[in-house]
Amino acid sequence: MKPVFWSRLDTTARRLTPFGLTVLLVLINVLPLQMPGFARVMPLLPLMSIYLWAVHHPNLMPAYAVFLIGLLQDTLTGTPLGVNVMAYLIVYGTVVWQRRFLVGKSFAVIWVGFSLVGAGAMVITWLLISSYHSVLASPDAMAFQYLLSLGVFPLLSWLFMRWQQAFLSHL
Repeated sequence: MKPVFWSRLDTTARRLTPFGLTVLLVLINVLPLQMPGFARVMPLLPLMSIYLWAVHHPNLMPAYAVFLIGLLQDTLTGTPLGVNVMAYLIVYGTVVWQRRFLVGKSFAVIWVGFSLVGAGAMVITWLLISSYHSVLASPDAMAFQYLLSLGVFPLLSWLFMRWQQAFLSHL
């Protein structure tokens, strides 16, 4: 009886790792660093995670998990509720919809896909924030955040691929 329990617990823990890692990235994004203004341009780590899991294992990152991650990010960053929820769900839906064109492709194709989807997410976020405040927000910080994210994406992608090989190959 005990081996079955531990086996199920192991499988459940492995299935929750994409959600857990993405929540960890949300928490890293909101860490109070001693660099003024860095929080405004922090790379879009949770968005990268959602994109990568939607490409490689959408069954381990369902839409309701993406919703919860966006809600957590909105709550912790003080962004108007629903902004990151909407952006993340649109990214997730788009990637799952176009997944057949991304699966099995080279890293360059995955990266270009992220660059397109990430740009769309930034535009959606900018539009929602501008609409909420009834004024056009300055796109400078968001543009820098996007470019920084493009630069960090290869590292995070590499780490996640190693994680998948080590912990998710048994699923």
